[in-house]
Amino acid sequence: MGDLGRDLVVNRKEGLYCVPGDFYIDPWRPVPRAIITHAHSDHARIGNEHYLTAAAGVGVMKSRLGDISIEGLEYGEQRVHNGVTISLHPAGHVLGSAQVRMEYKGEVWVASGDYKVEADGTCAPFESVACHTFITESTFGLPIYRWQAQQSIFDDINQWWRNNAAQGRTSVLLSYSFGKAQRILHGLDASIGSIICHGAVEPLNHAYREAGIRLPATKMVSDVNDKNELKQAIVIAPPSAGNSPWIKRFGDFSDAFASGWMQLRGARRRRGVDRGFVLSDHADWPGLMQAINATGASRIIVTHGSIPVMVRYLQQQGLQASGFDTEYGDEDEASATVAVEAAVAGTETGTEKPKEGDHA
Repeated sequence: MGDLGRDLVVNRKEGLYCVPGDFYIDPWRPVPRAIITHAHSDHARIGNEHYLTAAAGVGVMKSRLGDISIEGLEYGEQRVHNGVTISLHPAGHVLGSAQVRMEYKGEVWVASGDYKVEADGTCAPFESVACHTFITESTFGLPIYRWQAQQSIFDDINQWWRNNAAQGRTSVLLSYSFGKAQRILHGLDASIGSIICHGAVEPLNHAYREAGIRLPATKMVSDVNDKNELKQAIVIAPPSAGNSPWIKRFGDFSDAFASGWMQLRGARRRRGVDRGFVLSDHADWPGLMQAINATGASRIIVTHGSIPVMVRYLQQQGLQASGFDTEYGDEDEASATVAVEAAVAGTETGTEKPKEGDHA
């Protein structure tokens, strides 16, 4: 262990604060210096004076936040600020997502942001970073969450699309605009029909292509004049489009929702969709444990998600574990965490809404 003698990162009202470095990680209040792990709206907010993020994520950050003062740091490149050596390492979550490694006087901390351990071809794959203290998310931090290999999910999505096209029905797949939508696009079989993207999705597709990520050709619905083409098409749209007038233009369609929350009992019914595909850009329970163990850290700080469950489990494994209360996610996420934990305890009534965030 190092000779720091105090915590390198503390939780302030503005966000996670590196004390000797005098900077914040994913702050939820405006600050002078912010290191951003990725561009999802709960981690990257407007109003900071200066942003530092992974070079691969600069384009998406600008796409989402507009004209900001931002600097990109290549993965693994080191920067020393106020005596703290900073480097960013792939988190495998979405394009440009990063873990923040901080070293000061021999002590190493890593703040993971959001991450998943399965590589998906649309962002740099997760990289384990050795440290003394690891700050981990816990979005799906319950043993019930165990994902299938993503290729099996893509096979299911393509077969669903293929069956709908054979029946002359448009396939409408609801997924989060940044990250999930591009991951799905990367796994689609474009030989089945046209791929149409909602206006909230297409600008992010452009940012991914600019970063060198291979995505199939996509269209806006305004580019399609032949209704028969729509009947063979798949439409990628954000969840908010599911109950909007925009979706009515597709006439007879089959809809689906892609999210890790589709593993919850009743989630598809509550969503009111025909199909649910269990696909998440976050680590499942085995993935979280794999990532934590790989760091070799003796101290774990758990953030947003199922904090009490993970803290108890990690303490039982002999680790020094505690939690940070953060403002990542939204109120739906917080209430759903309680509901899911109740389900695990056998007290779930089936009336709670599964949590839904910008990037589940």
